[in-house]
Amino acid sequence: MRSDPLVTARQVGNGPPAAAVPFEAILLAAGESRRMGYPKPLLKLGARTFIAILADAMLQSAARLIVVVGGHASAVRGAIPADPRIAVVDNHDYLRGQLSSIKAALAHVSSDAGGALIHLADHPMVRAETFAAVIDGYRRLDRPIVIARYQARRGHPVLFARGLFGELLAAPEDRGARVVVAADPARVAYVDVDDPGVLTDLDTPEDLERAGLARPPSQT
Repeated sequence: MRSDPLVTARQVGNGPPAAAVPFEAILLAAGESRRMGYPKPLLKLGARTFIAILADAMLQSAARLIVVVGGHASAVRGAIPADPRIAVVDNHDYLRGQLSSIKAALAHVSSDAGGALIHLADHPMVRAETFAAVIDGYRRLDRPIVIARYQARRGHPVLFARGLFGELLAAPEDRGARVVVAADPARVAYVDVDDPGVLTDLDTPEDLERAGLARPPSQT
């Protein structure tokens, strides 16, 4: 990860320099996967499940990973890698949408973390370098929201600084985290990456086929 001397000198409140503050990651894996007809975290790229691939990629730059489960909780839990840096959180209100899972996870972010890098289990093609670039973008660009962007289209992951956790917790669940992003465009920064995976949402069997992947087991 790059070091910018100007950013290194910037302080977060009265705490340590921004470059020294760890960030944690949240992986949302609680959905019903109704359109897919099979639990999306358990789908595979090659020999590995989406959830295993993303856990490995996110932990290359995040100090800790919180995986939120809900629908298919038992099966998804069984596919999560055994790693002491991973915490699993049950969202019993997962039918209320993605923001309900974000809210469930925020309570488990460590108190010394500068923020949370949030990603979706159905975007498995994001490269490890992209997660690192978004965290680095926060440290370079001094904005509390940082979003990965490919060819002028924003995608995932999204990083929220700790100072916005209260807004996320108060946001209406039917509008999602986008209401916090849209509240003030001046506090949003974009990191342009050469990674089409930030836009690759694998939500249906047809999406898998378009991405060159096999249809889910229940569809064959």
